Amino acid sequence: MTRDKQIINYAKGLLKISLEDGEFSEERASAVLQYLEKNPPRKYASVLKEYLKLVQREVANSTAAVEHAGELSSSAIEAIKAKFSAHYGRKISVTTRQNDSLIAGLRVRVGCDVYDSSVAGSLHELEATLS
Repeated sequence: MTRDKQIINYAKGLLKISLEDGEFSEERASAVLQYLEKNPPRKYASVLKEYLKLVQREVANSTAAVEHAGELSSSAIEAIKAKFSAHYGRKISVTTRQNDSLIAGLRVRVGCDVYDSSVAGSLHELEATLS
């Protein structure tokens, strides 16, 4: 096995330790980092970089980043949370950010998946078909 695969597998093991009931736990990740600081493995920087990449991916896959134009009610946020949690089969948290350039509607990003139901997105699709 190459060193790169060993580093990736080691970082994956660290990520598994950082999960609690299938969800990322900041407390566990902090304990992992404290352990690594006291017992640094070979290629310490490479292991930390790979672990960071995996943690960022895990957090992104568990977070629905919602962009909206105008106000968004708390009941709408809860509905989005419930819908995406059911769709992905895991607990999804929601972060919101107002983006007036959407004109109206929502754009939701979960990991690499983007769901766009905004007027700006529809206009962009229409423009692409006309070109």
